[in-house]
Amino acid sequence: MIGHDSLARFVAPPARPIDARGDWTVAESTLSVRLPEDYKRLVETYGWGEFCDFLYLRTPFGTNEHNGVEWQSGRLSGAPDRDRGRYPYPLHPARGGLLIWGTTMDADRLCWLTAGDPQGWPVVVWDRDGDYETFAMGAAEFIEGWAGGRVTSRLLGDMEADLAPWFNAFRPRIHRCIRLSKGTLTYRERLRILREALAPTVDRGSWRSEHDEMGQDHFATVNSDWLLTYDTDRPHQIRVGFPPEDMEQVRQRLFAAVRLLGCEVLEITTGYGVSLPAWDTVVEEEA
Repeated sequence: MIGHDSLARFVAPPARPIDARGDWTVAESTLSVRLPEDYKRLVETYGWGEFCDFLYLRTPFGTNEHNGVEWQSGRLSGAPDRDRGRYPYPLHPARGGLLIWGTTMDADRLCWLTAGDPQGWPVVVWDRDGDYETFAMGAAEFIEGWAGGRVTSRLLGDMEADLAPWFNAFRPRIHRCIRLSKGTLTYRERLRILREALAPTVDRGSWRSEHDEMGQDHFATVNSDWLLTYDTDRPHQIRVGFPPEDMEQVRQRLFAAVRLLGCEVLEITTGYGVSLPAWDTVVEEEA
């Protein structure tokens, strides 16, 4: 059956899922519903995080205000029990109402229509403009189908066809930007050297200007959960986000890579552009 097992073979789960474990009995009692088994396995395998930098999986565990299974997100206008033009489905906890298990980068809501047996709840995509799509499948099958291009959604759009799908656990990360001198090698040569120095890595997309003078490449390290962007020459820089405990390892490997590029470090900043006197300076907003 297409679903959790197929998804786990297709999209590598994180080594350390976030907010993935807890008491399901308490979670179900709080929501006053039983939750689908495929969703429970999905949560225990992936935890709180994002598929392909777009589709966000929520869990009923942890304390972060941006996580959680809920009946709605944001403020609603109108009365859902009367305004059927805007709300064609009831909202949980109404009988058969919508219950949100995920969101997207574009503020769309991914819901179950909680009518009947939880194992048969369909997925409803409810976009930020109030439009709906219904899919006769569970959460795991929907994610696997969307990430693999088998399920097409007019509201969400399609996964980029030339990228292998991925999952990032939501976790505290430190962000650094290393601004570099240009050096003598071409950008493509430098990119190859950088990725070989940090190997193994996987693609996360790229962008180029019409004349290839400006652009950036996104990639991630395998297993170590470092997210990188390499910009061309305007400015020439490496941006990286990584778990706090990897601070020294990231510094050693990145600075060794910079030497292989034949470049000099001109400045180190936070992800917010704050200049730092040293690589391992930690500022409060990164926590």
